[in-house]
Amino acid sequence: MNTVSLGASALQVTPICLGTMTFGEQVNETDAHRILDRSLERGVNFIDAAEMYSVPARAETCGATETILGNWFARTPGAREKLVLATKVAGPARGMPWLRPEVSKAGIIEACEASLKRLQTDVIDLYQIHWPARNVPAFGALYFDPAKDKPGVSVLEQLEALADLVKAGKVRAVGLSNETPYGVHEFVRLAEQHGLPRVATVQNPYCLINRSYENGLDETGHRLGVSLLAYSPLGFGLLTGKYDANGLVGDAGRMALYDSMRKQRWGRPEALDAARRYNALAREHGMTPAQLALAFCYTNWRVASTIIGVTSLAQLDECLDAWGTALSPELLKEIDKIRWELRDPAQ
Repeated sequence: MNTVSLGASALQVTPICLGTMTFGEQVNETDAHRILDRSLERGVNFIDAAEMYSVPARAETCGATETILGNWFARTPGAREKLVLATKVAGPARGMPWLRPEVSKAGIIEACEASLKRLQTDVIDLYQIHWPARNVPAFGALYFDPAKDKPGVSVLEQLEALADLVKAGKVRAVGLSNETPYGVHEFVRLAEQHGLPRVATVQNPYCLINRSYENGLDETGHRLGVSLLAYSPLGFGLLTGKYDANGLVGDAGRMALYDSMRKQRWGRPEALDAARRYNALAREHGMTPAQLALAFCYTNWRVASTIIGVTSLAQLDECLDAWGTALSPELLKEIDKIRWELRDPAQ
């Protein structure tokens, strides 16, 4: 794999990124370190985490993923220098009272200091705001409702906090996550107006059952030079085919293990119905469902790097082995035909 640039930053990353939110919940520390070892051996140079991980979010495991990564860096000489390390500061608490109520300037700086300590590193290469501080339709909500607006931390204050961290040498580049076209534009506009760090990336869901990024945010990213980090390329496991026969039960995946997961956008009956259509299409063309879903992201001009989440070495190898899978123009037309009928059920 060649490396790609993230926005206008100096960061060069592989087009596959290892997501780590399963570390500390589904994956214990020993197995997580094995996955990290294998990922590094296979040439992946990009790792993504967050202060609130592991998932499902619980007070008892908040920060556990970063701690596991920090312990791995400590026991693996040279690993930190070979990797681009990304993590995130949580937005305003969404049913998580153990997190700060808002992402103030002081809160962002405090969160970064805590992440640096858990990660056992002096610098975070890409520091992202996990979700917006303002009222937005996110995590399954479809419509913006101005009646829900309330006073909060401004975009400018958040950028000033990130600027302080960059100036102090604790952060190299900054990014966003779960953002809207307006949000990306506003962060870029204010950064340019005030001479503050320009966001390099936006990390949003992007997969066959959720292509909402294409509803305007793709133009925003392209024209403003903000790179997409695509998360959930396998639709929380729905696009692997493992739930096709029996629904969201009877498997060791997140959707079967955690009731809270099934209540999210990925657990909608319409999402599983759409996934079954795409999975059947993959088999008709001699592919596994995962190969089709991953190749859709790996080969898409919109995506700079695809974030894969795994719970075993076998899953890691399957995701990496899918690199290089080609999708014919005819197959892409069939994919678009299904989307035209079913749209984005996991949006």
